[in-house]
Amino acid sequence: MTERGRCALAFSGGMTPWRAFRALSEEDVPWDRVHLFQVDERVAPPGDPDRNYFHLKEALIDRIAVPSANVHPMSVEAENFDEEARRYEAILRRIAGTPPVLDLIQLGLGEDGHTASLFPGDPALQTVDSEVAATGLHMGLRRMTLTFPAIDRARCILWLVTGAGKAAALERLRAGDRSIPAGRVLRCRAVLLADTAAAGGR
Repeated sequence: MTERGRCALAFSGGMTPWRAFRALSEEDVPWDRVHLFQVDERVAPPGDPDRNYFHLKEALIDRIAVPSANVHPMSVEAENFDEEARRYEAILRRIAGTPPVLDLIQLGLGEDGHTASLFPGDPALQTVDSEVAATGLHMGLRRMTLTFPAIDRARCILWLVTGAGKAAALERLRAGDRSIPAGRVLRCRAVLLADTAAAGGR
């Protein structure tokens, strides 16, 4: 924040970070200098609980004094989904530079080893020339997601992993198993926070 005069953060969906969002909302943060982005979003109507933004807004944005101009939700309502991905990429570049360098990206981990909305076998895994991609169908929904290039460029990557169901995937992540999407994320600037259940009781 000192270097650029502002801080750009990107948050993931899923249930794991909700408590972290609420805790963050109680911290003394100069929110007028913070820009909030999304790591990924499901295609669902505005206000739908399936939307990651619904929970980010409820747990964090509605509780802090962040200017509305500093909040950048992914727009997933337009018919031309790929065009919306390019628009979001343009916002990232305007705020975080070209190519964009986010100060912190918070990631979760799925039981199948996915992170963001980068699922095993999805074409978005192969995107190397853009920071935002539209995915194929997963559990009946398309999504918009940051890509590996955007994630790997972040100054810090924060993993939040909870629950016994994530134990096997977490072990593979820690081993650097590149056969799962999460294992392909750059490790040198990453911090991992996991609960006892996810860590296999360790």
